[in-house]
Amino acid sequence: MEQTRQAAFAPSYAPSPVGSPTRESHRESTVAANILVVEDEAAIQELIAINVEQAGHRAVLAGDAEDAYIKVQQRLPDLILLDWMLPGMSGLEFLRRMKANARTQRIPVIMLTARAEELDKLHGLETGADDYIVKPFSTRELNARIKAVLRRRAPQMTEDRADIGGLSLDPTTHRVMAGSQELVLGPTEFKLLHFFMTHTERVYSRTQILDHVWGDHVFIEERTVDVHIRRLRAVLQETGHDRLLQTVRGSGYRFARE
Repeated sequence: MEQTRQAAFAPSYAPSPVGSPTRESHRESTVAANILVVEDEAAIQELIAINVEQAGHRAVLAGDAEDAYIKVQQRLPDLILLDWMLPGMSGLEFLRRMKANARTQRIPVIMLTARAEELDKLHGLETGADDYIVKPFSTRELNARIKAVLRRRAPQMTEDRADIGGLSLDPTTHRVMAGSQELVLGPTEFKLLHFFMTHTERVYSRTQILDHVWGDHVFIEERTVDVHIRRLRAVLQETGHDRLLQTVRGSGYRFARE
């Protein structure tokens, strides 16, 4: 075991167990990310999970690399918090395998480890980690690093407002404004627009859109994307913003910035 429960977090920011949410009652968020916590020390795992959930995300727990691999196959997480020193396969080897697989190579990974040597950090980052946090760390630092990585790698999972071409989407209030006019969208159309507004000027196939918006664990027909695209365009047409949502024949859809 890498360290004790008390050593996992910096003392000044250790979460209070009083009133801490459980995985059944944590605060739900329209942009809650599914975060896989891979940590073999049960007490540290629980503390990380509590803080992930207090930040508005969903924690999925794995005690070793094999368990983590099963969880990843069941559903791709939006982010992985990965310990290096795990029983059996090391966290570094798990990371290497994730980056070698086309299906999992784009999942952002933050390593959480007691290995503080510069060479260890370089090894982790060069293997494919997006960030590297040395234990002990404060919960504020962890939450800030999670937010920063999501902003870079999965901006649709943050609460940052998106503004494009006079169109403004606010995930925290679940509102879309075109100037002073509010556009009323269903939950799926809202998620679809949020994804497009945070991934502009790139063509996405129907399969890619399904994976990003519905999740790769959901098995529905590709034409479902077309149905929701039509609904979204119908709403955007009210203010002329439907022109931004473009069909690329034979490839998929693109959201233009202008």
